[in-house]
Amino acid sequence: MAPSPVNILGLSAFYHDSAAALLRDGRIIAAAQEERFSRTKHDAGFPAGAVDYCLKEGGLALGDVDHIVFYDKPLLKFDRLLETYLAFAPRGLQSFVASMPIWLKEKLYLKQHLRRRLAQLGDCKPTELPRLLFTQHHQSHAASAFFPSPFDEAAVLCLDGVGEWATTSLWLGKGSQLTPLWELHFPHSLGLLYSAFTYFTGFKVNSGEYKLMGLAPYGEPKYKKLILEQLLDLKPDGTFHLNMRYFDFATGLRMVNRRFAALFGRPPRSPESELRQSDMDLAASVQAVTEEIVLRLAQTAYRETGCHNLCLAGGVALNCVANGRILREGPFKNIWVQPASGDAGGALGAALAAWHTYLDQPREHGEGDRMQGAYLGPQFSIPEIEAYLESAGAPYIRLENADLAAKVAQLLDAGQVVGWFQGRMEFGPRALGNRSILGDPRNQQMQARLNLKIKFRESFRPFAPAVLEEDARDFFDIDCRSPYMLLVADVLEERRLPTNHDALRDPDFDLLEIINSPRSDIPAVTHVDHSARIQTVDGIENPELYNIIRKFKELSGFGVVVNTSFNVRGEPIVCTPWHAYTCFMRTEMDLLVLEDVLLWKKEQPLLDDDSDWRKTYELD
Repeated sequence: MAPSPVNILGLSAFYHDSAAALLRDGRIIAAAQEERFSRTKHDAGFPAGAVDYCLKEGGLALGDVDHIVFYDKPLLKFDRLLETYLAFAPRGLQSFVASMPIWLKEKLYLKQHLRRRLAQLGDCKPTELPRLLFTQHHQSHAASAFFPSPFDEAAVLCLDGVGEWATTSLWLGKGSQLTPLWELHFPHSLGLLYSAFTYFTGFKVNSGEYKLMGLAPYGEPKYKKLILEQLLDLKPDGTFHLNMRYFDFATGLRMVNRRFAALFGRPPRSPESELRQSDMDLAASVQAVTEEIVLRLAQTAYRETGCHNLCLAGGVALNCVANGRILREGPFKNIWVQPASGDAGGALGAALAAWHTYLDQPREHGEGDRMQGAYLGPQFSIPEIEAYLESAGAPYIRLENADLAAKVAQLLDAGQVVGWFQGRMEFGPRALGNRSILGDPRNQQMQARLNLKIKFRESFRPFAPAVLEEDARDFFDIDCRSPYMLLVADVLEERRLPTNHDALRDPDFDLLEIINSPRSDIPAVTHVDHSARIQTVDGIENPELYNIIRKFKELSGFGVVVNTSFNVRGEPIVCTPWHAYTCFMRTEMDLLVLEDVLLWKKEQPLLDDDSDWRKTYELD
């Protein structure tokens, strides 16, 4: 008789980007962020919706789970909080007093709190739950990076704000073993350095860092030397110490202090205020410093491990510009980045660590990685979709798959914007073709239209190309797969158009005019520095998106489309057909596709009792 399968539930929660993941005998069954169910962006609460989904996807009750694993160790975090306060005392008394109630109420007794919430969810007694396991934060990141990767052996580099104590760590992955080599400790953190500049330039910490990365190419790194001389002591091997005279995050309720503002000769930018050239130059400067640190750390990882493969995780690993530089300039032959590199991916890493380390189970090897394209979330049947649309009185038609791809390609070729909802929702912050908005990359006005009238976000932010894997080298300077949109490469020289970079130096420059200036023959996906955040698409992981791009190529000669996440600013990516329909109706998208169901905007009735999405969702 075959042994019963082992089911492991991984959890991340209570800091930011809560999530749950389910493994069965080491195979990833499901994974999702709580924000997609609660509709609160970066939701940090207990991931009840995500857990419920994972259990349903696995056909399980909570009592069927063999192990539940949390992604860090709260007692070690509390130890860091106390030691940091004592090290900086009497500075930090205000933040210490402010943080104590939540620690004493919930986080210090997290084990009991988790058991109570899980018991409520499973309608059982806490004593009926399986034993709770806890991994260290960076162990969860490292496990999420190495164990699903395609490599049998790799250096594993984890970079984020802070876990318990670690902010940067290097691991050696070999077979089913992860060996820690060294780590840097709080408060010396590359993630927090980047977040400090995120705050100072007027964006929200823990969610606005990608905006800072997108803003950087509009500026010049004129403050790079000042940062390296005053804010940190950077060693040749990439390790560093921050000068804490300029930062308040260790002791206060702010990221930076007055000395930081005085160093740069200006106060922090107010959120939503007009962007200045100094904001762009600050973004460019901290991005340049970040890339230099990451490159040095990568070289150290190669030198100390001797591995030709590199795995990356942690929030800093979502900096796809730095990842692209490691690929082009670093010593590694191959790199693999966990698509859910932030705290959400910690839930998956915790479960994988339990399977391979705690239970000492071997890894399975095959073609490619084990992330299944990151398509690990919920999917919905045609009857479910039709039932909702009929209840909403929404007119629609259905098309066969072959006709569907041809029809969507025709509409994209005609300049239409399409909301595209297919299959299982993506795990991680990127929409990879199942919860996406698609457009024509040749359209000179597409970037501004998508930003201002559909996404309702800052006009400077770039869009990503989804390109046929076999055509990627015809457009971009890249010679590897990039299925998770985590590598940046340049548009080929022969596709570029002259760009007037001097216009950015003009004190009266018009940012929107510069954004709308074509920079290549695919202007909607070409950033101001001629770069692009690339998603390569094959016919195996996502045949539906592949077929659309292939049909679009037959019409246009271009095997590439615009792919941006299906949401508006401040809202999480859509999860359900009703989320998608509501987002569609509140924006200027032309067409919505839900599996093989098509809806035209001009035929839809007004939403009943609709509300302003900007009042529903907190803008960030």
